[in-house]
Amino acid sequence: MRHSSILRSLAGAGLVLGLSASGFGAHAGVLDEPHLRIVPRTEAEKERIGKVLAAPDDFSAAQTFEEMSAGAATVRPRNNADAFSQPSGNMPFADELDFKVGNGLFRKLWVSSPSSTLASDGLGPLYNARSCQRCHLKDGRGHPPEGPEDTAVSMFLRVSVPGGEEQAMAEIEDYISTSPEPTYGAQLQDFSLPGHKAEYRLDVSYEERKVALSGGEVASLRVPTYEAADLGYGPLHPEAMLSPRVAPQMIGLGLLEAIPAADIMAKADPGDVDGDGISGRPNIIWSLEYDMPMLGRFGHKAGAPTVKHQTASAFAGDIGISNPLFPDPWGECTEAQAACRAGPHGDGDDRVYEIDGEGLDLVTFYSRNLAVPARRDVSEAEVLRGKEVFYDTGCTSCHTPAYVTHRLEDQPEQSFQLIWPYTDMLLHDMGEGLADNRPEARATGREWRTAPLWGVGMTERVSGHTYFLHDGRARSLLEAILWHGGEAQAQRDAVVEMAPEDRAALIEFLESL
Repeated sequence: MRHSSILRSLAGAGLVLGLSASGFGAHAGVLDEPHLRIVPRTEAEKERIGKVLAAPDDFSAAQTFEEMSAGAATVRPRNNADAFSQPSGNMPFADELDFKVGNGLFRKLWVSSPSSTLASDGLGPLYNARSCQRCHLKDGRGHPPEGPEDTAVSMFLRVSVPGGEEQAMAEIEDYISTSPEPTYGAQLQDFSLPGHKAEYRLDVSYEERKVALSGGEVASLRVPTYEAADLGYGPLHPEAMLSPRVAPQMIGLGLLEAIPAADIMAKADPGDVDGDGISGRPNIIWSLEYDMPMLGRFGHKAGAPTVKHQTASAFAGDIGISNPLFPDPWGECTEAQAACRAGPHGDGDDRVYEIDGEGLDLVTFYSRNLAVPARRDVSEAEVLRGKEVFYDTGCTSCHTPAYVTHRLEDQPEQSFQLIWPYTDMLLHDMGEGLADNRPEARATGREWRTAPLWGVGMTERVSGHTYFLHDGRARSLLEAILWHGGEAQAQRDAVVEMAPEDRAALIEFLESL
């Protein structure tokens, strides 16, 4: 169904939100969700949901079910690095085998072609990692290289150049035209098979910047500089735009996918009509699965509409594995990299692609069902005080605390759950300090999707570090806050100026998520 047909059908059903005046235009109607088998809510359910999601006016005690971050899908928090690797707590026993097989494919090390292991060949020839698990170690957050001796296996540089009319997308309003870099494609790969040169080496350096805080406290931010060093195929295009990306944590993806698009769109205010300084915008992505525009949900700039799309894209770009959505057997190799395209690949056997549709579905199922651990210490006085500070400071303007997911016919794990992800799933201008100056679909070079906060307090337990933001520059939650600018400048400044005990309580609250 084309975009105009979607709008007509939604308008006829009374579903198009009246937001055109604030700058949405046609995108007010991108509410179709073909990836979900939805049971419509009753009027009684809508009323009940409205009451459940109302902001609290009493911070002396935890809200009902607040400990259960993912509703019935929540699992108990483990005290080891496997805390993010559990299946949804409400998964039917019959589905556990699919989760385990998907986990096996997620962890599988791919090998080069030709190989006697026909089910595992097709790696590269250029790649960033040999498995999904290598980037998302323990299903957690990646990190920048710790020094010259450390690899960048869970981080890479996206790259593009400004596009022309041929790359424009009339179906998506305000789409920013870009093209892959002519020689290096859409991302840079720092590993290669024998006989092929790697595309680059990621070189990261930092400069420390002091930030004075109230009460005589001082924080230090590290300001990164990124270089694509040792380029293997000649210089980059003079207009190349580079963006560093650290692998995000994997928990709760299926629940984020099941949040009603209408609930996300209702929070958008691109023209800041309400005058609060916050102007969240949806990213709208062309879906390769459904051949239509869809709401972007996943990735640092909300550049993928579904878990399956995100999974397939990572197989192709990160590992060089062809699949039904990205069928090129050479992965990211461009026409300028003729030897890479001409090399042996793993497609063309019974699988057709290097990972077939069934395998892709299993990895998608696994990724969709990595469980969110329960909150800790939700009733502790310091955590409750930090929660009140979080609300009073205006952090919930972007980090929306809770949603109720769609009621679904065939996904019991995600169906009709009260969840607490702390994100509005929208794009926000985060200021020049965090700008990568590289657009993605409708996202500008200063915009990022609000990152979900559930699980942030367990990052060190799972990943062995406390690096945050899209490139891992922040070494703590406080540093991550201090990097906020643009639409979040007022909130950042409030944290700088608030009483030290309130700032400490705010961090205590975040660490409980």
